[in-house]
Amino acid sequence: MIPLFVDCTRRRIVIFGGGDVAARKAAYFAETAEVTVVSRSFVPAFDDLKITRKELDLDTADGREFAGLLTGAFLVIAAVSRPEINNRIGKLCRATGILFNNANGEAGDVILPAVSRKDNYTIAVSTGGNSPAVSRFIREQIEHDFPALDQMIALENRLREVLKSREPDQKKRTAILTAVLHDKAVWAALESGGSDAWEDVCTRYLHD
Repeated sequence: MIPLFVDCTRRRIVIFGGGDVAARKAAYFAETAEVTVVSRSFVPAFDDLKITRKELDLDTADGREFAGLLTGAFLVIAAVSRPEINNRIGKLCRATGILFNNANGEAGDVILPAVSRKDNYTIAVSTGGNSPAVSRFIREQIEHDFPALDQMIALENRLREVLKSREPDQKKRTAILTAVLHDKAVWAALESGGSDAWEDVCTRYLHD
């Protein structure tokens, strides 16, 4: 597998299962995609999600019912507690060329990573399904070690635009951006929430 970032805006995502695992998967997509969740019952975690519920007993559903639910799907996620049901859904997806993620059973062709996301960045971490706990640990460690990462990216972007108009030498521009990125004083100023980080950068790195 290779990592990709995919725009799921208005894509149809179908999730089978009404438990906590399915709810977490639904929350992953609910703000951007058109999510339909299929289950006999639903845990309360679904209540605040922007999804469409479809009540169906997956134990007794036949092939025609499953096929109808898969029509037009960009991605299907099977998060039922019984692997045999998930595997059955996976086989239908493979036969029709639909992307498939399996939360419990035979591996599909899509893995949902642990994600850290702010206004200016998205970081996704995966262990290939071998240890979701490790993926979550790495995500949490990044967030702990770099609390001002979002602010730094915004500052670097602002600095990059200024340098384009003031410094014609690309190597010098890169050197300044790198120096600021490694400047502990700048990180500290950003982490404190103060507004003086940019002024400090201008004074020390943009002087004539």
